Amino acid sequence: MIKIIDTVSQIDSLFDNETLNNEKWEIYINSIYENSADIFKDDLKEYLESGNYIYEKDILPIINAVYGHESLQMLQTSFYKITDGLNEKIKNCFDNGLDVDIVLYLGLCNGAGWVNSINGRDVILLGIEKILELNWCDEDSMYALIYHELGHVYHKQYGVFEQRSEDNSLNFVWQLFIEGIAMYFEQVLVGDFNYYHQNKNGWLDWCENNFHQILADYYSDLPTMTRFNQRYFGDWVNYCGRCDVGYFLGAKFVQHLCSKVGFEQLIKIGIDEIYQEFCAFAEFYL
Repeated sequence: MIKIIDTVSQIDSLFDNETLNNEKWEIYINSIYENSADIFKDDLKEYLESGNYIYEKDILPIINAVYGHESLQMLQTSFYKITDGLNEKIKNCFDNGLDVDIVLYLGLCNGAGWVNSINGRDVILLGIEKILELNWCDEDSMYALIYHELGHVYHKQYGVFEQRSEDNSLNFVWQLFIEGIAMYFEQVLVGDFNYYHQNKNGWLDWCENNFHQILADYYSDLPTMTRFNQRYFGDWVNYCGRCDVGYFLGAKFVQHLCSKVGFEQLIKIGIDEIYQEFCAFAEFYL
């Protein structure tokens, strides 16, 4: 069963003089899921400790911008449109339905969408502040955001999802793979394997034209890649003047794999085999 949780009506009460009150926010987030505030605070802390972000400069203004935002109603309307009858659509396209909460909430710039497990329950967290910042309030953007995160949940519930290696190269190939799985899932639900919601201002044409270079650079970056220097995933990164090219590369990788093995079987493959498949993929195209 998919459970929908919408907290938009509580948002305004979290601000004093149009500035987020952190104590009120913590009470609010713990009212959604008991004792969950540390999940969000620890994620934020990790970014701040990297030295790349300052809370008062880079985070708080994005959160404060939510108060009275003119697009908040559009965001909420799109959210309800996309989540209506969602599990039935998934069952029509794939072998199974999902058991997950989809939560529209105010976060600490943790992400427009991310999958987590809170108190033993799989949840998709949709951060209002990031959605508004990225202007992903329309139905098309909301389709992409929710479908993508559902792809991660499907992988988690019916395949092998949480994989780690002592070799960081394997971990970043795994990230490419799981993002590719989510992109593939999203594209199946949309009905278009050339669909990328990032495709604005010629993004997809540029990626297609530079596919071999993106693949070569990702492959060569693997030994030194970290969460903070990677340049392929996120609206805040820059690869040759473009962001999010990792989602394009991941989709191409998974589409390539799905030409050899079915999706339901593919999601059950572990990290070591996926790494070998990526090396073969790179060798094939390079």
